[in-house]
Amino acid sequence: MESKSFGTAILYGLIFIFAFAAICSLIISLLMRFTSAGETSLQYIVTAISFIALFGGGFLSGGKRKEKGWLIGGVTGLIYSLIVFLFQFLGYDRLFDMEQFVYHTCYTLIAMMGGILGVNIATNNSRA
Repeated sequence: MESKSFGTAILYGLIFIFAFAAICSLIISLLMRFTSAGETSLQYIVTAISFIALFGGGFLSGGKRKEKGWLIGGVTGLIYSLIVFLFQFLGYDRLFDMEQFVYHTCYTLIAMMGGILGVNIATNNSRA
């Protein structure tokens, strides 16, 4: 039962990350299409949205699991990075460069922080 809830919590987090990213990608692409905004002007916004998505995914995973938030958030971030890596490697025949490696390390750390906060908020709400 414990491993099932671990996997389910990670799945909820990953679904949130990819759904949030897809919705934000649609909005940003519409902004780029119908305004004069370019990719370079939206680069920091896209990065911030990525961090928010990973934090939210870690938060949701930690809240579902209700224990070991750093672990569940970290695994959620690592699986996200693995999926992106596999997509990039198998689809585009490219490895991570150093900049992407730094970004994905930060994504994993942000997901860990979200997991920790998710566990603490979920645990405090269940005690009240």
